[in-house]
Amino acid sequence: MTSGGDAPGMNAAVRAVVRACIYYDIQVFGIYKGYDGLISGNIEELRVRSVANILSRGGTFLLSARSDEFRTKEGRIKAYENFKKHELDALVVIGGDGSFTGADIFSREFDIPVIGIPGTIDNDLAGTDFTIGFDTACNTAAEAIDKIRDTASSHERLFFVEVMGRDAGFIAVNSAIGGGAVAMIVPEHNYPIEKLIKRLQKGAANQKASNIVVIAEGCQLGNAYDIADQVKAKLDYFDIRVTVLGHLQRGGSPTTMDRVLASRLGVAAVEGLRDGKSKVMVGIINNKIAYTPINEAIKIEKRLDPEEFRVAKILSI
Repeated sequence: MTSGGDAPGMNAAVRAVVRACIYYDIQVFGIYKGYDGLISGNIEELRVRSVANILSRGGTFLLSARSDEFRTKEGRIKAYENFKKHELDALVVIGGDGSFTGADIFSREFDIPVIGIPGTIDNDLAGTDFTIGFDTACNTAAEAIDKIRDTASSHERLFFVEVMGRDAGFIAVNSAIGGGAVAMIVPEHNYPIEKLIKRLQKGAANQKASNIVVIAEGCQLGNAYDIADQVKAKLDYFDIRVTVLGHLQRGGSPTTMDRVLASRLGVAAVEGLRDGKSKVMVGIINNKIAYTPINEAIKIEKRLDPEEFRVAKILSI
C-alpha cells in the first residue's frame, strides 16, 4: 500500500515490490487508498502486467488517503479482519512518518510482519540518506527558481520563494544551493529578520541584480508573505515579489535517481521479509541497503548538514 502524501517514485516502488514478489514466487496484493482500503477490503491481486508502464508516472496508482478510522482500535480490527480474509502474510507500507506509525502499531497489535519504504518528499526520516520523491521535489523547485530568476534579473526584483517543508528544511536547503539563492530560511534554525536584512543590504552594495530567498513553509519567521512584509518595512527600495510553489513539488515524473532508489528499496523490502525482518524501514545509507527499526526512523531527528549551510553562505556573495 501507499499511504499519506504522495511522492514521485511511489509507483516505481510498488512496481519493484510486485515484480520482486513474483520473481521469488510470492503472491502479491495491492491495497487501494492506504489504510482506508485495508479497512474497506479494497484489495486485489497484482500481477507482472498490473505494474507495466508506471515506472515514470508520478503520484501513486494504488491511490492514497489519510484514515481517521485506522487511528481507532475498532478500525484496526476491521483492517486485520480483511488482512486475514485475503490470507495475507505481511505488509509493505510506502509512505512517511504517519504511515509508519500506523504500520508499527498494527504490527505490534496483531503480530504482523511489516516493512516500511520511505516515500516522502520531505526527506525527514532517519535511517536513510534519501527518501523517495525528495530528489524530484528538489529538481522541481530548482527549475522553478531558475525561471523566477529570469524575471528577477530582468526587473531587478527581490523574490521570496516558498517551498514545502513544514517541519524539515531539506528541500529548502538543496533547492537554495541548486538555484543560487542569496539566503534560505528553514524550520530547524531561528533565523533573525535582522540577519536577512544585512544579507540583502550586502548584496545591494555589491550591485547584485537579482535576489532570491528560499523559505520553507514551516519556518519560525512566518510564511513567505509575512517575511516579505517585514523586509519591505526595512528596505523599501526593493521591488518585492512572492511565489509559493505549493503542491507543484509533489507531482511530475520522478527523476532517474528517485526511480533507481525506489526500485532498490522495493526489492530490498521483499528480500527483508523473506529473511524474517519486521517492524523495520528499508533505506539507503552510503549507497548501501540498511534496515532501521521503524520506531527509530520515526523518532530520531534527522538533522540538516551544517556543511551545506557553509557552502551556501560562501556562494551567496
